[in-house]
Amino acid sequence: MDQRIVRALSSFITRSSDYTLARLQFAMDHPDLPAPPVLERLPDASEQTLRSRWVALERQLDDIAAFLRSVDDGRVAREDATFAALARIIRELDQVGRALRWVLTVTDRDPS
Repeated sequence: MDQRIVRALSSFITRSSDYTLARLQFAMDHPDLPAPPVLERLPDASEQTLRSRWVALERQLDDIAAFLRSVDDGRVAREDATFAALARIIRELDQVGRALRWVLTVTDRDPS
């Protein structure tokens, strides 16, 4: 497996675990708001699994970002620690997701 994919995938898996915990905390602290969308976990850390599930994961990341924007309309203050943690993790997931997309695109073109 390409080392760039290994590093990016490792970071994505870590951040998705962080997201799961932040999602749960947010839902517990804000029962009056809808829970953040689920982000599926990869069943293993293989390149094949990543390639076969990446499109669905990107859609889920888009849904999560849309959720964050919908909640950030004044109903939940920016000073809310749970919201801030969730927003930070979503930004990190987005960054890692972009890196994974780039690595997948480059390795599709680069046979080495």
